[in-house]
Amino acid sequence: MAAGEKGNLRKAVLAVFLAGPLWLGLASSAQFKPEEIPDQAKWEEFLRTAIIVGEYQMKESEGVTRPWVLTLEKDGVKQQAIWKDAIGRMKGYMESWKAEIATYRLSKHLGLNMVPPTVEKERLGKKGSCQLWVVSWKDYFTIVNEERQPPPNYVRSFLRAMCLQRAFDNLIANADRHGKNYLITEDWRMILIDHSRSFRKGPDFTTKLLYDETNRVSRSFIMDQLPRKFVEILRALTAPAIRDNVGEYLTDEEIADTLKRRDLMTAWIDKHILDKGEAYVLY
Repeated sequence: MAAGEKGNLRKAVLAVFLAGPLWLGLASSAQFKPEEIPDQAKWEEFLRTAIIVGEYQMKESEGVTRPWVLTLEKDGVKQQAIWKDAIGRMKGYMESWKAEIATYRLSKHLGLNMVPPTVEKERLGKKGSCQLWVVSWKDYFTIVNEERQPPPNYVRSFLRAMCLQRAFDNLIANADRHGKNYLITEDWRMILIDHSRSFRKGPDFTTKLLYDETNRVSRSFIMDQLPRKFVEILRALTAPAIRDNVGEYLTDEEIADTLKRRDLMTAWIDKHILDKGEAYVLY
């Protein structure tokens, strides 16, 4: 998270947030538009089958794993995508292109639809993740540094997105969320990218939540209020259900750890409901 979520953006959002329950509208929690979500299967097929007609590799300053920006073409349609084959320890962190695909699939299953379509694709005989390039207005880092504020009619939806991001990153153990991998559209929807460091292992990621009141950076934005449907799906997760959705892109251990984090989340949500009431926490 850039700059500790400082400045006018934080003040403006918190002012509305502290005023009381915000989740009175009927808008979808998904961050891709409702009319875009049915096209996900089409884009998945495109990413898998389109021909690579151009490519360049990002600089390390643009991405530690130095992914490739591909130009794909099929049936007269051209589209850019990000291709990663990072696997194993890099710069002191475990990276996995498989986590990119698992994250996308889990986002879909949870009804969040906050991650661009991502599939497995071979490039020069090597397997990797291939994610649809999303053209955004700005990233969160830029918004914070420019001290921009969401317009009044977007503050509620932006807060909703922030709560969902916290919940999702709690579940997938993504401690690498920084301002450059929140993509913000002009109508202040949030698209999440760069998940190769997700599904981390070890007690630090199975015995406590990454984002809650105890986290100095995140405590201004916690998973304070969440869609009832999301919480229902979260509670219903089982190892077979996760496996059915993510396929072989997560190990049994990674799935078991995801369920441990789910249990931490639901316990936190239950306590939050006791403290503030169900009508406040769930919408």
